[in-house]
Amino acid sequence: MTPRQVRLSTTPGPAEIAALSLGDIVYLDGLLYTAREGVYRRALEERSPIPIELPGDSATNFHCSPAATIRKDGSYEMGAVTATASFRFAKWLPEWMARTGAKLVIGKGGMTSKDYNEYFVPNGAVYLSTVGYGTGALLGRGIENVEAVHWQEELGLAQALWVIRCRGMGPFIVASNLDGECLFERENAKIAENVARVYAGTKPAVLKRFGEIDDRADEVI
Repeated sequence: MTPRQVRLSTTPGPAEIAALSLGDIVYLDGLLYTAREGVYRRALEERSPIPIELPGDSATNFHCSPAATIRKDGSYEMGAVTATASFRFAKWLPEWMARTGAKLVIGKGGMTSKDYNEYFVPNGAVYLSTVGYGTGALLGRGIENVEAVHWQEELGLAQALWVIRCRGMGPFIVASNLDGECLFERENAKIAENVARVYAGTKPAVLKRFGEIDDRADEVI
């Protein structure tokens, strides 16, 4: 079945979020911002005032490293945005979402249903995952303009809080919903059902690296 494609604002309303289904393909319009460990530490642990109006300006947090430069005249150039793994920032997300009203969190690889149920569901938020690897330039096509960059001197280019105006940025895949369900866990369960059949008739490995086992189900990620 062909996945449903959705154009979504970066400040979506409750009805728009509730309408999203696992596996939907999303393209975003509006302002989004980048925030990862440097921003979380500065805003949540050091209690520095957040330099943009959230969620009024944006309710979309992208975990990424922009391929960006600041020109001598103070203007910006950003050709690509490479997503990074969101599970590394899980401990900050409950407070961040509660404080900023973030409704869409974007990153690579997804998180667990436990994370979604504990962090996202209480805040009416969902997770969008990038699709595959090497998509930084593809996502970069959706950048209309870099509106601002904050805390660059303190955090560096990769960790700074970038504010990006986008149009049709994507594709992103809906990896969680308001019920806390996880797309990757659902699909992995389907795959795991057939693992024994795939390996039927094969012999145990003769050579193994340290710590490896012959439990084929353990190899399904």
